[in-house]
Amino acid sequence: MEQIALHYLWWILALVLIAIEVILPGYFMLWIGIAAGVTGLVVLVAPGMSMLAQALVFAVLAFLSCAAYWYVLRPRLMRDEPGDALLNRRGEQKIGQRYVLAEAIVHGRGKAKVGDSLWLVRGPDLPVGSTVEVVGVDGTTLVVRAVE
Repeated sequence: MEQIALHYLWWILALVLIAIEVILPGYFMLWIGIAAGVTGLVVLVAPGMSMLAQALVFAVLAFLSCAAYWYVLRPRLMRDEPGDALLNRRGEQKIGQRYVLAEAIVHGRGKAKVGDSLWLVRGPDLPVGSTVEVVGVDGTTLVVRAVE
């Protein structure tokens, strides 16, 4: 029976580590698995490497891949995209927008047509059909002012 080439063992280790990352995400197994896969490529190109040399290559590549993720890729992924800060704050996304009142504001309360829905608004008393601008948010109520 033929002996399995060592580069295949590194690739199998890479697949196992990446599978562990898929099952238990967040433990850096992806980056260590990538290092194992690259070590397999190095062993394929230089088949005469000793096990100690292979282990050292793997250790250095694992360290470099984890460091590259932590210091280069992770900060880019963590950077907020424009609009992400308001992603789940729909009311705050409406600040500065203008809408038409669907119900008059009486005693400081009314409703405005926002898209295909009605939103509660708070502001100065105004008649139906008035245009208002959103200046703030109080819970689920839009705080508005009259637009001249």
